[in-house]
Amino acid sequence: THEVLRNTMNVTTSGVVGTWWFVPAEASRFWSPALTDSLQRATTTSFGSICFGSLLVAIVQALRALEHYTRENEDLAIVRCIVQCILSCIESIILFLNRWSYVYVGLYGFSYIEAGRNVVNLFQQKGWTAIIADDLASNVLGMISLGIGLASGLVGLLLAWADKSLFEDLGFESGRGPGFLVAFLVGFIFASVYLGVVDSAITTVIVCYAEAPAEFESNHPELSSEMRNAWTEAWPGLV
Repeated sequence: THEVLRNTMNVTTSGVVGTWWFVPAEASRFWSPALTDSLQRATTTSFGSICFGSLLVAIVQALRALEHYTRENEDLAIVRCIVQCILSCIESIILFLNRWSYVYVGLYGFSYIEAGRNVVNLFQQKGWTAIIADDLASNVLGMISLGIGLASGLVGLLLAWADKSLFEDLGFESGRGPGFLVAFLVGFIFASVYLGVVDSAITTVIVCYAEAPAEFESNHPELSSEMRNAWTEAWPGLV
């Protein structure tokens, strides 16, 4: 369920950013047709692709959980190590495809497999494979989410210290640990959700810039100039 909700948000964000990129007049206000149309597509025609990608992640995670339960059998240690390595590789590939494929799903309504094939071909044709591998946006946003979670945990710790009966009434001997944990989880989850929108927007901008830089120049000339200069400075010869 969590994976489906997150991917639905990713597809919706990609649709909104894509509309702003190609038809900015439809994404000029808060509750614009870009948002309503993208959300409608994500929850109707593209929902099958969202569920399929989410199912792949769930299957790999379930297999990893089954592998964890076999650790008590020492006779299968080598086999378990090989299986764990294979599952890690498969999970990394699926997560990579999910991140970039859902951009095409949100932009054009492609199926999951077709979207994955198209986005891989796009980066190969542009020679941007190394650029995608060097993308650190997700890592930075993840660290920010962790920082927000830790800050929230400290607030929960202070509240539990100020009001000792806050968690002790629930049967805990000390409320500081539960206070920190609950606040950390709340802060981290909410930060991940909100910053996930930023991550999806960054991913969509990269894909759109690879596919349609002329439209960006026409609709947003100042931003296009700034992005082209920054891009040329970072990766000369790959504009």
